[in-house]
Amino acid sequence: MASKPAPRAASTTRPGACSRGKPAGFTPERFERELQDLADRARSDTFSNRLLGQLNVYLRIVLPLALLGLYSNVSQLNLSPVYGSIPSSIWHAKLVMGGCFLGWAGNTFLRDSFSITPANALPLVAVCIPGLQHFLASFSQTLGPKWGPVLTESLTLLPLAVFTSASIADSWEGARLGMLPGFVADAGPGIGSWALFKLFENQIGLHLPRIIGRLLVFTRLGLELVLGFAYMVLAPSKYLIYAAFPCLHSLFLNPHLQSQAASQSLASSLMTDNWLLIERRESVTGYISVLQSIQQGFRVMRCDHSLLGGEWISHGGGLVSEPVYGVFAMLEAVRLVDSAPPVDDKDAQALVIGLGAGTTPSALVSHGINTTVVELDPVVYEFASKYFGLKENNPPILQDAVSYTAELAKTAPSTYDYIVHDVFTGGAEPIDLFTLEFFQGLHALLKPQGVTAINYAGDLTLPSSKVIYRTIKQVFPTCRIFREMPPDMEAVKTTGLDFTNMVIFCKKTDDSPLSFRRPTAKDFLQSPAREEFLPLPNEIPETDMLLGEDEGILTRNETSKLAKWHETSAIGHWSLMRLAIPAMVWERW
Repeated sequence: MASKPAPRAASTTRPGACSRGKPAGFTPERFERELQDLADRARSDTFSNRLLGQLNVYLRIVLPLALLGLYSNVSQLNLSPVYGSIPSSIWHAKLVMGGCFLGWAGNTFLRDSFSITPANALPLVAVCIPGLQHFLASFSQTLGPKWGPVLTESLTLLPLAVFTSASIADSWEGARLGMLPGFVADAGPGIGSWALFKLFENQIGLHLPRIIGRLLVFTRLGLELVLGFAYMVLAPSKYLIYAAFPCLHSLFLNPHLQSQAASQSLASSLMTDNWLLIERRESVTGYISVLQSIQQGFRVMRCDHSLLGGEWISHGGGLVSEPVYGVFAMLEAVRLVDSAPPVDDKDAQALVIGLGAGTTPSALVSHGINTTVVELDPVVYEFASKYFGLKENNPPILQDAVSYTAELAKTAPSTYDYIVHDVFTGGAEPIDLFTLEFFQGLHALLKPQGVTAINYAGDLTLPSSKVIYRTIKQVFPTCRIFREMPPDMEAVKTTGLDFTNMVIFCKKTDDSPLSFRRPTAKDFLQSPAREEFLPLPNEIPETDMLLGEDEGILTRNETSKLAKWHETSAIGHWSLMRLAIPAMVWERW
């Protein structure tokens, strides 16, 4: 098809308006001024100015990517107290990737279809996220752990990813890429932006737990407020007036703000429902709080969407606290295992990995056993000491158990008569603490006649429990398994889940079967729970854990073997936690 001829340019002069061929309005002064303008532009188009211009372009690319990488981590932290860390992560990466793709592909549409640019929309989206998360959390019981996180991040983090990606695509249009090959200039910006975002996201995820909770600005909501302010500085505009109300809501009406005023307001709100908020804090393992049911008479320590332990306040008067879960009393049966020669309590050495509310180590200390506790989270230790009457005869080891036991196994082997492995699971085992290598370290730390008690909380219908048991058996040849409560076969048939606490007792040798002496009144410490659970009434036959398809064992380099079952286990655990504590307590955190 022939192209249309170009139209003639309109004349810039009028008849009679020229004199001696000069255009109308021409003067020597105007000519000199135009020459000066051209000279100024030529002088300003220097290498340094071009470099500064390009630096500005790349800063507008890098900074939003860094902010999105931080918000990606903070968003999951904000969902964890309501849904748990694993349910919150199931769709998280897919939503972020989808949002970035939509923003990159549709940046022209977003820029041309609305009066506000994607960059100017970012602060408005960011400051609205805390309020939306708070509002949607109240529907968590209806939405459930599968769809609640999806809906919440679809209305919060997804739009932030869309507008971030769109604004970055706009910024790339100002980058000078003419010197690059065509395919690199076309694909490089998109691939490079995504790679840079993932780098920020991963590195922030590694280092954020080290500072979380140390200051108000390093709490979950504090970080969201800081991010909202950072977006405002990055993209100031007249539209920021609309951010005033969301900011005021986050500062004065959102109970998740870790301020004294917000905590008092939340405590008053919970008190109307017969719940007492004693203290709360954000720390390296999650959101930690101590709560007490006034009506039912028990106190618990919470970490995100799980319970670390608790005690019955209404059943006081014993030598130690009365645990709300029988599994903590079961762990104390480690000192009832027969050994030759028998070990007197006053001569015994015990290592407890994982503190929780401190039920088991307090009981061991009450029996006179020299007990050392390894606990990662200093806030857990502080709350156990302040609110659960933790008994100690050694200062705690506030370190990562994996590195600490590995080093101790080299320098002080055959040290302990008893090792209690009782780590926080939250519906999914912390994989590094259940590997072959970790159990080998515990084996080295035990004396020749030593015994270990390993608490495992999970769904026994999943292969993960069998993988864990087979891994333990690779290290400890003689074991017996006990569950906290007998299985509810009707519930198992209805739900397909058999979520329970079980304790695996093992010894280093295979020269004789593992047996227990009968507990006495002294062993019970005047505790009804110990009278019920120390005799270990619910044994699981070892064949139940060894029969079926062999999924192998868990090693340090094959942790993905266990992770694939985490989602099912964590969702089952979420439902159990909602039966133990009302939904409104989890939601208000």
